[in-house]
Amino acid sequence: MDRREFTASLVAGGCAGMCVDLTLFPLDTIKTRLQSQQGFYKAGGFRGIYAGVPSAAIGSFPNAAAFFVTYESTKSFFAGFTASSLAPITHMLAASLGEIVACLIRVPTEVVKQRTQANPSLNTYRVLLNTLQEEGFRGLYRGYGSTVLREIPFSLVQFPLWEYLKAVWWRRQGGRLDSWQAAVCGALAGGVAGFVTTPLDVAKTWIMLAKAGTSTASGNIPMVLYEVWRSRGIPGLFAGSIPRVTFISMGGFIFLGAYEKVRRTLL
Repeated sequence: MDRREFTASLVAGGCAGMCVDLTLFPLDTIKTRLQSQQGFYKAGGFRGIYAGVPSAAIGSFPNAAAFFVTYESTKSFFAGFTASSLAPITHMLAASLGEIVACLIRVPTEVVKQRTQANPSLNTYRVLLNTLQEEGFRGLYRGYGSTVLREIPFSLVQFPLWEYLKAVWWRRQGGRLDSWQAAVCGALAGGVAGFVTTPLDVAKTWIMLAKAGTSTASGNIPMVLYEVWRSRGIPGLFAGSIPRVTFISMGGFIFLGAYEKVRRTLL
């Protein structure tokens, strides 16, 4: 991966991240409140649906840029000595590494964003200060493990499926896809991945919003999933799945379409 490709992936990833996060932020707020332990209306209902947007705006560019730089670098590294039949495995590995790196940036902004979304009476700065005062710097990484364990399965489905759909469409039309076609593939892949990983997203939300010192805040994902199932059943495990799938499908269209468009422009 040369410097030009590195720069293109960095800038395209960052721009794509900001486009999708800011455009679809209200849907993300609704999903977070639907998954909150205190319930949708107590968490704010439809009030202040842009609560937490500063945190998302600050974190979206570096988060998405870090993911795509890692993703493209890993693909480039393995491209020279892996058979084409192993391409899905390469895409899975690249996406997994990309998520691990990106989550180092994503989790602190996600913690602040979700706590602001669930407490719209507080602003982003106050939530950040409260988190640091009550839990220290480690509080900003509450839910890092659950986030990574949510994002890796998601990416293991989304990115190989995205690359596969693009390859099938490319073969059928006999030429390179336009960015809008890559965006359609991204929407389909994202919707499928978003639905099957909803229970992990619910667990992550419960962990991030739990009071410090509680058993839920410890981050034990199987225990939290069991707690959700015991108190709310199967519907609880898939709480927020409709806005999540809608958000991710629309997000996949914008995110991956914008990424392809900007990257091709820069290359």
